[in-house]
Amino acid sequence: MRGKFTASILALAAVCAGHAAVAGPAYTAEDIVKKFAPADPLGKTRGLCIGTHSECNAGVETRARPTGSFDLVVNFDYNSDQLTGAAKQNLDEFAKALRDDRLRSSTFLVEGHTDARGGEEFNLGLSGRRADAVVRYLSGRGVPAAQLTARGLGKSRPLTDNPLDPANRRVETRLAVD
Repeated sequence: MRGKFTASILALAAVCAGHAAVAGPAYTAEDIVKKFAPADPLGKTRGLCIGTHSECNAGVETRARPTGSFDLVVNFDYNSDQLTGAAKQNLDEFAKALRDDRLRSSTFLVEGHTDARGGEEFNLGLSGRRADAVVRYLSGRGVPAAQLTARGLGKSRPLTDNPLDPANRRVETRLAVD
């Protein structure tokens, strides 16, 4: 009896392991829009001030358009340019954000990266294929291809101090600044 019970528990554990809970995306489309959209789409209000430059601009906050990179949380297996299920979930949110009216006129660089294993030429090719895979996926989700520019950077910009860390196998994006 004890053997059957143990076998049943092991079978149940195997079934449960095969149906592991899938976490949602690492961010939402709104998170992305907030990161990249202009802070004030209508521009600043205008007024007339009679006085010195410092008197007229006292307390005036200047707003710059947010820039910088945004980690898409698109990681890859070793020597692969195939998108994982988790990567597709995150890219679905990214596609939704890029179709938002607040970002439709923005263009983005999609930059592929690798870890430090392998030669320079190989890693440049692999990182380019990773960036291309992301652009193809986003284009298939309704993002105009003209809004995206893919490029591979190889192993030149590791994310962590350890150049062999799998976290370095990624794609990042940033606002293309003209």
